[in-house]
Amino acid sequence: MIKDKSIFIKNIYYMLSYAFTTLNQGGYEDVATEEFENIHNLFAAILAKGIGRQLKQGLYREYLNRKEDTALVRGKIDMPGTIQNRLARKRVLTCEYDELSENNILNQILKTTVMLLLRHAKVDQEYKNNLKKEMLFFSNVDIIEPATIRWSAIRFQRNNNTYRMLISLCQLILEGMLMTTDSGEYKLASFVDEQRMNRLYEKFILEYYAQECPMVSARASQIPWALDDGVGNMLPIMQSDIMLERGNDVLIIDAKYYSHTTQMQYDVHTLHSANLYQIFTYVKNKDKNFGDEPHKVSGMLLYAATDEAIQPDNVYQMGGNQVSVKTLDLNCDFSIIATQLNAIVDDHFAD
Repeated sequence: MIKDKSIFIKNIYYMLSYAFTTLNQGGYEDVATEEFENIHNLFAAILAKGIGRQLKQGLYREYLNRKEDTALVRGKIDMPGTIQNRLARKRVLTCEYDELSENNILNQILKTTVMLLLRHAKVDQEYKNNLKKEMLFFSNVDIIEPATIRWSAIRFQRNNNTYRMLISLCQLILEGMLMTTDSGEYKLASFVDEQRMNRLYEKFILEYYAQECPMVSARASQIPWALDDGVGNMLPIMQSDIMLERGNDVLIIDAKYYSHTTQMQYDVHTLHSANLYQIFTYVKNKDKNFGDEPHKVSGMLLYAATDEAIQPDNVYQMGGNQVSVKTLDLNCDFSIIATQLNAIVDDHFAD
């Protein structure tokens, strides 16, 4: 696994800034200029700033259904419950009503994540103190079991859209940094795992190009299969990570964040075969979609560089299309990372 020390901690902040543009919209200036010893402090600092901003706007509240026994009518009477009370000689009514409450899933996720960070030894006391003060406003919010959170079911609307970045960060922390101890308790692992960092890496590159390279269109587009008879039952969806386009000039980028950029077979370093097959399939099907129109379609596997001695830097000509394999060094000043990304666009879309 690529540990957070092999990527400047500040660069993870920049990656988050592009992936979640909220970080660039004011209020996070102190975080942007601060130096962090580890990724846990970075996450704690961003959460503290974000929750502080949210508290100034007010915690999101939504109507939750309640049912309770009461001496006075509230909402509508629940007849089965009321009859049971009468049979038990209780002089109360069972009533069902809606109550506006901050004890909803969004605030529960925030509190659950913060409580885990507060228990983590690598989070400095400075950030813990800030988070503890904010949790005073969450006294009516429950802590929930992280494994029960249905992330795909969470919906954002106009009145809770300010939570989007915070909840995404909580998901990165809870899914990527959570591990269970032998006693069944949860604790935070030392590093975000490959899978979650891969998602952040993909989103960062896509958003970087969308924001910084207006000369091309940057999207995560699906690629239709080039079918001879139009029958595509049960074929998987071809979902690109990043597709850069300028007219009929296309570069498809597959972003990969692995602990090893190559695989070993018989003491020989080779590219990950599945990755190469995938990008080749994307390129050939996209190329076929243009038909007889003048066009150019190329593909690139863009790995996050590791500390291994061998890093791929290859260009192949395959059946009329170029497929290249490169690495992006994240262990350097961000201006150098930007230069590397800009060079990819300049090289491919050079007039």
